[in-house]
Amino acid sequence: MGENKAFLEIEGTPIITRIYHLFKELFQEVIIVTNQMEFFKNFDSKIYNDLMPDKGALGGLYTGIFFSSFQYSFCVACDMPFIKKSLVEYLVKNIQNNDVVVPRTQDGLQPLHAIYSKNCLQPIEKIIEEGKYKIIDMYKMVRVRVVEEHEFLCLDPFRDSFININTPEELLSLRRDKESRLK
Repeated sequence: MGENKAFLEIEGTPIITRIYHLFKELFQEVIIVTNQMEFFKNFDSKIYNDLMPDKGALGGLYTGIFFSSFQYSFCVACDMPFIKKSLVEYLVKNIQNNDVVVPRTQDGLQPLHAIYSKNCLQPIEKIIEEGKYKIIDMYKMVRVRVVEEHEFLCLDPFRDSFININTPEELLSLRRDKESRLK
């Protein structure tokens, strides 16, 4: 993108601000994992550098779970501007005795819009030692509840919660799609 995706503006608000406000409403604790702490100092949250730098999203996930004050953490990427409160609440209701609660859409599992327990820490360490860096590589080592699309589609019919922005073209396309839906 050429800039920090967390600060891209969607409908006049930076993505990270949208996520932050939703999470402050939903959770007792908000943690931001970044290697650019200076950009996030205005947020009233805990901010940590990656404990496992250069391990991608898996390293960030590990860091967030590690520093969480709670057994379970809802974890998302910083480039997901349309997370739906009702969907997050639905996933939380499905924790039960699982270590991971992850939605599956028509595009596959959504590991960066999921709930993780502290029981995932050792499995993450293990797969990193094996040179693997995909979050789903540790799923076979923990109790996973996959929430299928048909279970939550009524809460997010356009699957907006799973939209992420990786390129300037995706950002432009997203803005066009949102405008056309409003017409």
